[in-house]
Amino acid sequence: MKAFVQDTLRRFIDHPNDLQITSLEGEKTVLMEVRCHADDVGKVIGKNGKVIQSMRALVSALAAKDNRRAVLEVIE
Repeated sequence: MKAFVQDTLRRFIDHPNDLQITSLEGEKTVLMEVRCHADDVGKVIGKNGKVIQSMRALVSALAAKDNRRAVLEVIE
């Protein structure tokens, strides 16, 4: 799941080497924190939050396959 988020977000941003994803896994929940270059935060969030909302939906669908819950947060 972490690799999916990383590969997908790298296509949107100008500084892909600065992208960091931290994954904290619990028994039923996965928390993923996305950190990126300050210039790329707007691209990760998208207009009216459309990009991050879509990523959250995809990550939630992947987690649901394993009967888990996923939370995706952008850390500025």
